[in-house]
Order: sequence, then structure tokens, then C-alpha cells
Amino acid sequence: MYLVIKRIIDFILSLLGLIILSPIFLVLFLAIKLDTPGPIFFKQKRVGINKSHFYILKFRTMRIDTPKDTPTHLLSNPDHFITKVGKFLRKTSLDELPQIINILKGEMSIIGPRPALWNQYDLIEERDKYGANDVMPGLTGWAQINGRDELPITVKAVLDGEYVDKISLAFDVRCFVGTFLSVLQSDGVVEGGTGVIEKRLSETIAEKTETKETLLK
Repeated sequence: MYLVIKRIIDFILSLLGLIILSPIFLVLFLAIKLDTPGPIFFKQKRVGINKSHFYILKFRTMRIDTPKDTPTHLLSNPDHFITKVGKFLRKTSLDELPQIINILKGEMSIIGPRPALWNQYDLIEERDKYGANDVMPGLTGWAQINGRDELPITVKAVLDGEYVDKISLAFDVRCFVGTFLSVLQSDGVVEGGTGVIEKRLSETIAEKTETKETLLK
């Protein structure tokens, strides 16, 4: 039942967001165009619910000669490809704003696991273990406020699975508020750093293992 309510909330909030944020969109359009040649939007093939594919929208933050379908952290020199305006957009997470359109179209939700690249087979496979590929991907989510791209794939998948287990209005609100706090701090790392992440990972894995062993008895 909540998933139906969640979709209605996503539609209403994304529609309102497009209307209210339209002046900001216009300013960013001009800034990107004046900064470097190329399109305003960046489209990339991502994995949606039940491992279907769709094209995610972002404001372009990198030069047009950047290698395609390669995560930024895997580039040998990412700073070489990121534009001046792009650095600001990434730091403030404003590059993600066009995904409001994906949410309006029903390809994404406001809260959910971040959609993996179509060729991130290791992350997709790891998420299968926790059912994280069976829910709508989100603009932001539990993993994003607990480490973002700094997280190892195994940790990210466990946190995505934790979100699936706890999905509810209250938990979505918690993720939504946590996202604003992360953006204001210009990071996405959980308080306490890696130690807290590793501790949570160990506790979650131990809990899931104990549950499986109990069911098998």
C-alpha cells in the first residue's frame, strides 16, 4: 500500500519542484552554456526497477570528450574533465536536479537506491542479494547519506538492502532530511566516518546471517 502512496507523493512533489525551481533551472542553463561548449543535459543509461534500463538526466558537469559510461572515480584524472561550473554543481549536488523529470515520468523515486550504471555488473549482482534491484531507484537514499560514492560496493549494497527492509514513510522522511544535512556539509559521509560504516555493515550482515540460520532450523 505504501508504494502506491509513495508514487503519488513522488509525482506531486516532482511536479511542484519543477514549477518552483524553474528560475534556478534557467540560471543553470545559462551558466553551463557560457562555461563550455556542449549540451545542457547529460544522459546516461542506468538500471531501474527490476533491472530495466532508462536514461537518467543530469546537468552536464564534464567536458564532451570525457570517456562515456565510466564512473568519475574510475577516471585517471577526473579533475581534467570536470568543468568550472561542474565543480560547483557537483559540490552542491545541483547537477542532480534534472532527475526531477525522471521522477515525474515514473522512472525514479525521490528516495531509493541510487540507479547503477548499466555496466556496473558487480554492484547490480551485489544488490541482487538484498533485493535492492526490485525497488524504484531514487534521487537520494540511505546509502547516499551514509557515505555516497566513497562506499565500497559491498557496503553500498548492504545499505541499499537495509533501505528495502525498512522502506516506509518515516524512513523516507529520515533519508530526505539526511540528504539536506549532507548537502549543507558538502559531503555524504556518516558521522563517525568509516568506522561507523564498517560497524553497521558488520552488524547488518551478522543480523541477516542469524535470521537465515534461524529460518533453516
